Amino acid sequence: MERSHAERRFRALFDTHRRLVLGYALRRVDEPADAADVVAETFLVVWRRLGEVPEGDAARAWLLAVARRVLANQRRGERRRSGLSDRLAAELTVAVPAEPEDGVIRRALARLSDEDRELLLLAGWEGLSPSEIAVATGTLGVTVRSRLHRARRRLRAELTTLGWEGEPATIRTIAQETVA
Repeated sequence: MERSHAERRFRALFDTHRRLVLGYALRRVDEPADAADVVAETFLVVWRRLGEVPEGDAARAWLLAVARRVLANQRRGERRRSGLSDRLAAELTVAVPAEPEDGVIRRALARLSDEDRELLLLAGWEGLSPSEIAVATGTLGVTVRSRLHRARRRLRAELTTLGWEGEPATIRTIAQETVA
């Protein structure tokens, strides 16, 4: 099929049937955005298989069959994602049990600058040495050491402000154990 003829045919199919496909999808999903995804995917299939789309009124049934399969694929994907998310949440609950002070620590980390938080997490969570952090961030090692020292000092100050009374030496452990 010639490109300009194919584009005209596709536009005609889209203009004629987009509301039909959208209505079909809207009646079967909870979120309008999901319906828009069904319409987009359906017409992507139409473009790829334009030569197979029947002429005239038969196109309606063909388009709805495609939309039905797109919707089924969307639902299967959502079930897989949901199942994976549930399994991951269960594993994380076991792997990283919540501590009573967890909320205070998270709030203190959240109050730091992005740079301070990143340095603390690279040191604590990822277990990187200052020289390894220097490589990861593209910064000189001596600069990382001084920034890391200041970041730990600011974290201790934030923790104190929030009423945390843990040992200052546990800052590395705190970042390692409580931030995912």
